[in-house]
Parts: sequence; C-alpha cells; structure tokens
Amino acid sequence: MEADLLVGLDAPDDAAVLRVAPEVAIVQTVDYFTPIVDDPRTWGRIAAANSLSDVYAMGARPVLALNLVGWPRSLGLDILGDVLEGSGEACTEAGVAVAGGHSLENPQPVFGLAVTGTVHPEAIIRKIGAPAGSDLVLTKPLGSGIISSAIKDDQAPPGAVEEAIAVMSSLNFAAAEAMVATGVPAATDVTGFGLVGHLLQMLGGEVSAELDFDAVPVLEGAVELASRGILPGGSRCNLDAMSARTDVDSLDSARRDVLFDSQTSGGLLIAVDPEKTATLLAELAGRGVDRAAVIGRVIEGSGRIRVKRS
Repeated sequence: MEADLLVGLDAPDDAAVLRVAPEVAIVQTVDYFTPIVDDPRTWGRIAAANSLSDVYAMGARPVLALNLVGWPRSLGLDILGDVLEGSGEACTEAGVAVAGGHSLENPQPVFGLAVTGTVHPEAIIRKIGAPAGSDLVLTKPLGSGIISSAIKDDQAPPGAVEEAIAVMSSLNFAAAEAMVATGVPAATDVTGFGLVGHLLQMLGGEVSAELDFDAVPVLEGAVELASRGILPGGSRCNLDAMSARTDVDSLDSARRDVLFDSQTSGGLLIAVDPEKTATLLAELAGRGVDRAAVIGRVIEGSGRIRVKRS
C-alpha cells in the first residue's frame, strides 16, 4: 500500500493521491473555514468551490464530497440549510455527489467539504516540477482576502464586493480542463498562503521566479483598501513568514500586500512551456476563463521571487 501512495507527506502538494488500480488513483483533500461573506448561501458556495479547488489543481476530477459542519445552536438550522444549499449548487455544477458528512456543535460556525476525486496515475499534475524558462499563468485576480476583511469591517465598496464574490464563487473546473488539455509540468491553486506562498512551494528551492506586478490581475479596490491597512491576519502572517525570500523593493506597501494576501477560492497558478502559453491562454478563454494572465516566469535560482514593474 505504501508504494501506491503516490502523493503524501514527502513534499508539499495540494492533495493526497493513492493508486487503487493500474489506471485509477483517488485524490483526497479537505478544507473548511468560518464565514467570509454575509449571505449564508454564498458562503456555502464559496466554501465548496474552495474545497474542490485542490482536486482541480492536480488535474483530477472531483466525484464525491462530504459536508463538514461546526454550528452554534444560537444560529438555528435555517441558516445552516442555506449554507448547505449554496454548497450543493456548486457541487451539482461540478458533477460531484454529496453523500452526507459530519456535524458538531461549535461556538463559531465553520463549513467545508472533504472531497474525493479521480485521476490516471500518470496524469497527476504536481505542485513542484516547473523547469526554468516556464511561463507562469494565473487564472483569477488577487485580493479576495483584503476584500473579505473590508466586508467584515463594513468598508468594502459595493462593486468590489460583487466582483470578489463572483471570483470566489467560480469553480476552477474550466481552468483545470484547459491546463490538462494543454499539458503542463506543474500547477497549484492560490489560497491561504497567497500568491507568494504558493509560488514558493512550487519553486521548491530548486528554481526561482520573476514576476511582473503590472501583469498580475487584481480585484477592484484591493490596492486602495490595503493602503488603508485593511488586511486579514493570514496575509500579515504570510508577509512575516515569507518576505525574506521575496524581493519587492520596486513596490509600495499596498501592492506588496496584495501579493501576500491570503486568498479564498483563488485561481490556479500554472507553469507552462513558453511554446504552449498561447495554446493554454486560448484554451482558458475558450472555456470562459477571461481574467487569466501571464504574470511572470520561472528562472534559474534557489527558491526566491523577484518582483518588478513594467
């Protein structure tokens, strides 16, 4: 059985992978979090999209999900029902069966999914493995952590809220299809560790990366809100933990903070052979992924990120 554990604890990755037959491996992941928006149905959908994302990031297809619920009695079950409906809508869109789950009483509401997917053992897309010279493509804009914090503080502009919710609610299904169709050496999804944190994991100390901040898609209002000090705790932790491996001298503090911003249901970060970049962008656009952008490239080095402005 140990030989069939294709992805485990040996190196950081987005999900565990176990071979169960010569041509079938199962992909297993779990994620949950507290509310980040006011509407419970929307929270449920975002939580589901976020949980499914790790499976998509590995080039796999999610097939089964279990609900994970922590709920205070004071909120009542009607609100929980809305959360489950929002999650169920996302799972239906993804073609994922929801078959029960587990709940417990908790002082603060939490919700998420345990997700199982399938993939051919030879078709797994790992987080590490991008060679120097690869282009880096990001499929969703950054800034959801900043906007979510502004929502909690009642300081987010309505247009920014609508855009952030739309981005966080969208599945990475189409982006995953595009990268599988193109054939790429490495990918991950951008979530709690922010763009910088997840990119550092991709580099693995074997190569480095150069980013063009002006090419990075960013949600409306995120830079301005960051300039006012509106950041989630996770983004501050990312900055403290990872800034030593990142050269961002060309950026003001607000733009720097966007790169470290802790994302919820962020996009896929895909390394692609430059000869296939145009194909990948066309595949993404053809599937409606219209905010994807080439944000930089992998270069020779030892696990550092250099950021410039064009």
